Amino acid sequence: MSKSRRTFLTHSSLALLGAAAGCSSSPQKKDEPPAGMPPAFGTSAPVGPEVSPATFAEAEKLVQIDLTTSERDLSARSWRANMAAVYERRTGPRKVALDPAIAPWSHWDPVLPGEKRGPERDRFILNATDPGPLPAKDDEIAFASLTRLSRWIEQRKLSSERLTRIYLDRLAKFDPTLRCVITLTSDLALTQARKADAEIAAGKYRGPLHGIPWGTKDLLDTAGIPTTYGAEPFRKRIPEKDAAVVKRLHEAGAVLVAKLSLGALALNDIWFGGQTMNPWLIEEGSSGSSAGPGSATAAGLVGFAIGSETEGSIVSPSMRCGITGLRPTYGRVPRTGAMTLCWSLDKLGPMTRSVADAMLVLRAISGPDAGDLSSVPSKLDFDAGASVQGLRVGYFPAWMKESPATEVDRNALDAVRKAGMIPVEVSIPDWPYDSLNLLLFAEAAAAFEDLTLSHGLDQLKMQVHDAWPNIFRQSRFLSAVDFVQTDRFRRSVAMEMARVFSSVDLLLVPSLRDEMLTIANFTGHPSLTLRAGFVEVSTARSDWAPDPNKPPPTFNPPRRVPHGITLIGRLFDEGTLGRAGLALEHIFNVAGERPAGF
Repeated sequence: MSKSRRTFLTHSSLALLGAAAGCSSSPQKKDEPPAGMPPAFGTSAPVGPEVSPATFAEAEKLVQIDLTTSERDLSARSWRANMAAVYERRTGPRKVALDPAIAPWSHWDPVLPGEKRGPERDRFILNATDPGPLPAKDDEIAFASLTRLSRWIEQRKLSSERLTRIYLDRLAKFDPTLRCVITLTSDLALTQARKADAEIAAGKYRGPLHGIPWGTKDLLDTAGIPTTYGAEPFRKRIPEKDAAVVKRLHEAGAVLVAKLSLGALALNDIWFGGQTMNPWLIEEGSSGSSAGPGSATAAGLVGFAIGSETEGSIVSPSMRCGITGLRPTYGRVPRTGAMTLCWSLDKLGPMTRSVADAMLVLRAISGPDAGDLSSVPSKLDFDAGASVQGLRVGYFPAWMKESPATEVDRNALDAVRKAGMIPVEVSIPDWPYDSLNLLLFAEAAAAFEDLTLSHGLDQLKMQVHDAWPNIFRQSRFLSAVDFVQTDRFRRSVAMEMARVFSSVDLLLVPSLRDEMLTIANFTGHPSLTLRAGFVEVSTARSDWAPDPNKPPPTFNPPRRVPHGITLIGRLFDEGTLGRAGLALEHIFNVAGERPAGF
């Protein structure tokens, strides 16, 4: 730009003044540039604190660059005129407050130019199976799949009010152990349940979610009911409107029984009420950040739940708690009214006890909303009875031979073959995929800038090095140039994923393989995590970095816990994920086992 190459004349020469006086009726005033001079960088009055070459020498360590002595001196002398003013939006005197609903101007589109945006038709077909007789015991009803519950309600063998009371009683009974509930919505639930029963009795059946009790991670706004983000500064926050997904589930006739826990500001499983625990192993956390949805669904406290994922928050608790978690394609499900952690990564999705249940919920919550600029129209082509014969399932051979893969993951490849699908070896470049987290850290720190600068973060329970308070503070010092370069790297990664999916229909990966958790979230690809077997653990697992001063509990003999595998699909092709998931779920034949004591 010309600004960066021009010298702005602070004091005009006498010769120029004379020339201007001879040909203009508006003489140039003292200390003004001549008419026609364009604006230039570095001409503002110096603002902000004084900096020295030593300031830059220390800052170079943070962003890992090297300046020479002369470059450092010039940077220090000119910083207050060149760069400090760009912070005026935040530091004043003309501060501009940004409404939390304002999204960044740019947004991530997971579909590359020229690529297909999902299936061309809308189709949703579930197998019309007989749900069987209604069990005599309440706990057996509570653990039934959503598909069976909906048929019993439709056939009026089970009332929504009875089912709602079963879940409310179980939530009250087991929450002291699991710490998975932030707000129990009993009054609303019973009102909705009675309304559902009346409508169904009058022949106004709304569909398979009508009368089904559910819980949501407490980052979806609920009108007149606290939405706390699991964080101390927001404990008394009461929104005026329902989130788009809440509104859609209300319209489908579902019954909201609880606002469920999440790790504070959507990280891990510790919130202001304590740590949410895993029903299968109550000495360990349920994993997060969709901690409450994972725990409550696994323990049979809700018919289904809604979780969210930015980078692993549906996959990880689903894997640990032995449930099914569906992370939709970025943009399929609107986030209007949901807490923003990262505009270009956040996704909302169902957490259930079976694959078919997850597909039912996904269908109800999909579709664009004007409040979410990244939400887009999409089609869902799912036929539960369609063959999976010949589907090409990509896998990474090296990943299957090393941690975190287990025999359960390796046996899943045999199940793929048994189902008639074809395993295909695939590979990706050996790139530093964790570098993409610069985007997450920068966006998250921006989303919670006010909380950081006001020291509201100091109220959060977790103040360790890998918790948000420290990361948000550190993120103030990330490089804007590196943000842009990382954004370009993100597109390169998306191109590699497009190459991989040009030869396969889906991927099978160890659920917690760090590279793919990062890659698929940043590229926006959908995933389906489902229980595939059981493993034994001798030590309680944690989402947090190890603390030698607080070692996790150990077990002798080892404990048996569920283990899940993850399928990754093409963009907006959740239908294929669902078909493959149903076939594998049938072969694994472990989805029906319940955690002891619940």
